[in-house]
Amino acid sequence: MADTVLEVGAKAPEFSLPRDGGDTVSLSDYAGKPVVLFFYPKASTPGCTNEARDFTRLLPDFEAAGAAVLGASKDTVKRQENFAAKQELEVPLLSDAEGTLCEDYGVWAEKKMYGKSFMGIVRTTYLIDADGKIAKVWPQVKVPGHADEVLAAVKAL
Repeated sequence: MADTVLEVGAKAPEFSLPRDGGDTVSLSDYAGKPVVLFFYPKASTPGCTNEARDFTRLLPDFEAAGAAVLGASKDTVKRQENFAAKQELEVPLLSDAEGTLCEDYGVWAEKKMYGKSFMGIVRTTYLIDADGKIAKVWPQVKVPGHADEVLAAVKAL
């Protein structure tokens, strides 16, 4: 079980995962450019929908700033595809069904809701710089205004 997020300055763990649409995405695909990697608990839930919509809305601004945006959860590729289609999402959605990415990035942790404990993804966003190092971390994200804050950080790189 991962119990801590990666620290600023750490090398971002490499990954290669399937995404909605059937392709495979690797961190190395984006070598030399910043990457926003946002983890969300479950596709098609209200907070995750709003977060993914916000990143999609701002995607042209992220691209203009030279950054790629990737979303990730433990949902299957099929569920990611349904989520993207229903919500008209344009950001690539990675399927970490095995949980390796979540473990490597320290976002798979014990959560509590209504007095019960369970394991799940803690909503977290990483900004990975063009050199592949963690430039900024947003742990335990609150969705409103988050994508705008991340965009400001990308522009400040």
